[in-house]
Amino acid sequence: MRAATYDSFATDNAPLRVTEVADPKLGPGEVLIRVRAAGVNPVDWKVMAGYLEPMLKAVFPVIPGWDVAGEVVALGPDTPEFTVGDEVMAYARKDVVHAGTFAEFVAVAADHVARKPAELDWAQAGGLPLAGMTAQRCLDRMNVAPGDTLVVYGASGGVGSLAVQIGRDRGARVIGTASERNHDFLRELGAEPVAYGEGEVERIRELTPDGVTTVADFVGGQLDVTRAILAEGGRHTSTTDDTVEKEGGHYIWVRPNGAKLTELADLAKRGALRVEVSRTFILPEVGKALDASRSGHTRGKLVVLP
Repeated sequence: MRAATYDSFATDNAPLRVTEVADPKLGPGEVLIRVRAAGVNPVDWKVMAGYLEPMLKAVFPVIPGWDVAGEVVALGPDTPEFTVGDEVMAYARKDVVHAGTFAEFVAVAADHVARKPAELDWAQAGGLPLAGMTAQRCLDRMNVAPGDTLVVYGASGGVGSLAVQIGRDRGARVIGTASERNHDFLRELGAEPVAYGEGEVERIRELTPDGVTTVADFVGGQLDVTRAILAEGGRHTSTTDDTVEKEGGHYIWVRPNGAKLTELADLAKRGALRVEVSRTFILPEVGKALDASRSGHTRGKLVVLP
């Protein structure tokens, strides 16, 4: 099969190639998915740079990519959950970095897989799993519920835009920080937009004089802002800053989980969740996709279409 691969760590795309590699082996309890779309996430280039090597072993050559949407084309032994032809999606991270989703096929544990809702096209479904489940886990850890005021840092990005919608569906008032060019987009999602940067604390406090009850940080370096806006007893999470744990917050690292992904699929089915896809790339353009992610200024999701 064709796949994007790299055989050494690098902070740029120098070792990245599209090559022919062996088809994935299919073990018990796994499904083989023909990839129709694969979401691009910042973790993809961070893994490629070796930043996660202390916790995740890399076996070269590595096929990057942890998101997938596609069709089931084969089943491993004792896999009754799915049938050939099912349209599915998954957060396909494994214990070893090696066989990812920027490829024509990927084998994934069946309990990490969910059925793709018809309401999402392939690109949207491919962009949902990691970002959506990260947002979901942050809000789960904070028990976001009606009566909460939730502030989302980086609210126009892939994870942030989904957190806004999940928070609104749970009955929270949502305030999202973003550049002014994305404020109309946040209003469409149901958030009250606030410009980030100098004066951010004052702008949030003007909207919430008594403080906010929950904060989801998808940017990093925001602890001073969180301290200034969080009401007594408030809860906060971060996906980028593990020092929040010293301040009573939660550092979030999402796990593959087909049942939790099905919850997001159900939100999409009833029109409560949309996936904003800002740009798609074909497999030979994976390097361009990673560069776009590295820029840090993407609204919504970037997706590779093999």
